[in-house]
Amino acid sequence: MNTGFIVRSWSRDYVLNMRILLVEDDRRLRDVLARGLRDAAHAVDEAASVAEARPRLGVESYDVVVLDVNLPDGSGFDLTRAVRAAGLPVPILLLTARDAVEDRVEGLDAGADDYLVKPFAHAELLARLRALGRRPTEALPAVLTVGDVSVDPAARTAARGARALDLTTTEYALLEYLVRHAGQVRGRAEISAAVWDENYDPVSNIIDVYVGRLRRKLDPDGSAPVIHTIRGAGYVLDPHRESP
Repeated sequence: MNTGFIVRSWSRDYVLNMRILLVEDDRRLRDVLARGLRDAAHAVDEAASVAEARPRLGVESYDVVVLDVNLPDGSGFDLTRAVRAAGLPVPILLLTARDAVEDRVEGLDAGADDYLVKPFAHAELLARLRALGRRPTEALPAVLTVGDVSVDPAARTAARGARALDLTTTEYALLEYLVRHAGQVRGRAEISAAVWDENYDPVSNIIDVYVGRLRRKLDPDGSAPVIHTIRGAGYVLDPHRESP
C-alpha cells in the first residue's frame, strides 16, 4: 500500500543539533517556536496543516516531529497513526491544549513518543527534544574530541587545546557536525540539511562564509588547519590531513 511516506533508516544517535518538522497552524505560535528552536541550533522546517506535513515526511528525513493535535484539515493523532503505519520510527512530540488523561492516552497509543500540554515553557520543550534525541547515557561520550579540537554537546562549548572558542550558534552547530563526521568529506547539501533548514539557498555561499569564520577561530595563531576544502566535493575536519 502506498502511504505517501518514504521509509528511511533512522537510529537514535545522540543528536543535539536536530532537523525538526514543526507542524502548527497558529502562525504566531509557530513563528515563536521556530525562532526558539533555531536559536538553539536546530534546523526547522515548518508546516501549518496535515496536507503540508505529509509531503515533507515523504521526502525529508527528520530527527523529530513536533506536531500540534488540532490542525485545520485533520488530527495530529491521525497523522501520527499514518506515520507509524508507514513504518517511520521518527520520534513524535505532540503539542495540545487538551490535557485530559484520555487525550494523552490516545496520543501515546497512536504512536507518539511524548506529549506536551499548552501553555508550556520553551525550556521544557527543548529538554523534551533532547530526551527524544538522546541514546542511552552509557553510550554517550561527554566530550567529542578529534585531535586537539573538543566539543561538549551538553554545554554547547568548544575548544582547541586549552583555548576556548567563542562561537555563534550556527558556528557551533557547524563545528559539532564536522566533528561528529571527522575524517568524512561532507558535501554542501549534507551540511545544509544538518545545520540549516528549508530556508537555505543552495546558490548562496553561506556555508563557505561560515567555514571561513570557523577556520579563523580555530587557527588564529597559525595553528595547523583542521578543516580542509576538498575541491568539488565539500569539506572535511581532519587534523591529520595535510593542506594542499
